[in-house]
Amino acid sequence: MTDTPPIPILTLRGTPVLIDADLARIYGVPTRALNQAVRRNAERFPEDFRFQLTPGEKDKVITNCDHLQALKFSRTLPHAFTEHGTLMAANVLNSMEAVIPSSHPLSSLSLSLLPFVRCP
Repeated sequence: MTDTPPIPILTLRGTPVLIDADLARIYGVPTRALNQAVRRNAERFPEDFRFQLTPGEKDKVITNCDHLQALKFSRTLPHAFTEHGTLMAANVLNSMEAVIPSSHPLSSLSLSLLPFVRCP
């Protein structure tokens, strides 16, 4: 068993979300591949499924979540995925880690039920 750190759920704009880098880690794909698949299927991701962080939100995330310090040097703003967005991302990705959750009902993927920690 590997000792991977838990994935933090953030609350941004009043909604529990996962940052694209964390979601990519869950699904076993590079962040770039996740975002590329999402761009190719943009019609499947309305604003309530995924949104891009503002520079202020990015700074807040970097300050509060140590594991996302690498975002400090990124020129692009990360994306945040809501509960529905995480499931839709699984549907557009081609990885075994993404296939397994997408075959379960949405209720089993509730962000509040997953073994994650809340990032302050």
